[in-house]
Amino acid sequence: MLNAIWLDTFVALCEAGHFTRTAAALNMTQPGVSQHVRKLEAQVGQPLLARDGKSFTLTPAGDYLLAIGRRRRGEERDLRHALGFDDPDVGKVSVACSGTMALLLYPRFLDLMTTARSLEIMLEATPEANIFSGVIEGRFDMGIVTHAPVHSRLEGESVGQDELCLLLPKGHPVPESQKALDALGFIAHPDGLAHADELLGANFDDYPGVEQIVRRSFINQIGQIPDPVARGLGYTILPRSGISAYAHHDQVTIAALPSVVSHDLWLIKRRKRVLPARSLRIQKEIKAILQKL
Repeated sequence: MLNAIWLDTFVALCEAGHFTRTAAALNMTQPGVSQHVRKLEAQVGQPLLARDGKSFTLTPAGDYLLAIGRRRRGEERDLRHALGFDDPDVGKVSVACSGTMALLLYPRFLDLMTTARSLEIMLEATPEANIFSGVIEGRFDMGIVTHAPVHSRLEGESVGQDELCLLLPKGHPVPESQKALDALGFIAHPDGLAHADELLGANFDDYPGVEQIVRRSFINQIGQIPDPVARGLGYTILPRSGISAYAHHDQVTIAALPSVVSHDLWLIKRRKRVLPARSLRIQKEIKAILQKL
C-alpha cells in the first residue's frame, strides 16, 4: 500500500513545481521533500521525476501516480465534508410506535417534512414486540414503548407518561358505577379490553371483569374509535395520545376519575448507536410532543 504521507508530499511537489516552495508549504526541509520522493520511488519500483538541474518533469509513472494522489485527495476531502456536515433536514428516519401514538405524532411529522423537503420520516404503527425486535434488527432507528428495555442490545430514555382516559359522549355525567357505564355500552377495540381491566378495575367496585361488561360495538381502525362515542352510542377507553389527535374534541368528554392510570413512555434505540443529526432532530421533536401529554 502506498505511503499516504509520501504520496501527499509528491502531489504537493508536482503542484508547486519547486522543491524549496514545497518544503516551505509543508513546513519541511528541502532534503526531507527529496527523501519522501525517493522513498516513494523505491516503493513503486520506478523513477517518478526526470530531473534537469533545479527543475523536473514527470515520468509516465509519475503522471500516473499524480493522478492517483489527486484522486485520493479528492476522496479525503469528500469524506471530511460528509463527516463534518450532517444535515438535520436531509435523509431518512424510521420510527415505530403504537397506533394511538402514531395518530399524535404523524401530523407533526408532516409539518416537519413540509418545511424540510429532503427529510423522509417513515412512521410504522405496530405492536410493542415488533418495535423491540425492529429496533434491535435495525429496521427502525427508534421506537416508543411502554416499559424500559431489558435486552442487552437496547437502551432507552423515559420521556413521559400516557394516561388512560374514559371517553364519554359530550355532556354525559361521570358514572359512579360500572352499572351506569353498561347502560351506555362499551366501544371495544384491539387494546380496549386490556385498558378496561386497568382503568375500570381501579375505579369501580362493581367492575366484574372484561368478560362481563356490556359491549355496544367493536372497531379496529384506531382513528375511528372515538366516533361512536361522539355520536352518543357508547363509551371507550383510550390513551390520551389517541384522544389528543381526535379532530372532534368538542363532541366528547374525558371523565375525571378518582384513580389515575398511566403508562410510562420510553424512547428506545440500539445500544451505543450514534444517530445522525436528522434522527436526533426527530428524537427532540418526539420528546417535546410527549411531554405535553
